[in-house]
Amino acid sequence: MPSKKSAGLLLYRRSGGRLEVLLAHPGGPYWRRRDAGAWSIPKGEIEGSEAEETAARREFAEELGYHPQGECLPLGDAKQPSGKLVTIFALLSDWEPGRLVSSSFEIEWPPRSGCTQQYPEVDRAEWFSLDIARDKILKGQAVFLDRLAELLD
Repeated sequence: MPSKKSAGLLLYRRSGGRLEVLLAHPGGPYWRRRDAGAWSIPKGEIEGSEAEETAARREFAEELGYHPQGECLPLGDAKQPSGKLVTIFALLSDWEPGRLVSSSFEIEWPPRSGCTQQYPEVDRAEWFSLDIARDKILKGQAVFLDRLAELLD
């Protein structure tokens, strides 16, 4: 069976002469206390025959509540440690993370308690310089920061 494929949008901007990227922190109890190596590019699974860019834009809107407009720059694919293939697009946009409105998911928590709770898919989003973003982002996604820097250089 082929592995699932995901697509996402990496928003970037220039602030004070430096390049910044927007990363999302996953919601839910597993990620609550994690910071370094826990942040992600907003992304999600491609549905059926959906175009990669269309999926990236849809997932961004679902996770953050914002529909960025503009031309996407392809940053290519990267296989993640989980085996999933991720395609990322970069988009120049300036958005206020305080306007975050995320969709939610439901899990049993605490484990084996029989109680289900809802959590936001993303509990916060922030702009980071590339140096800081490299420390914050999930290891398998760091390649996209390098590709963006190379593309814009």
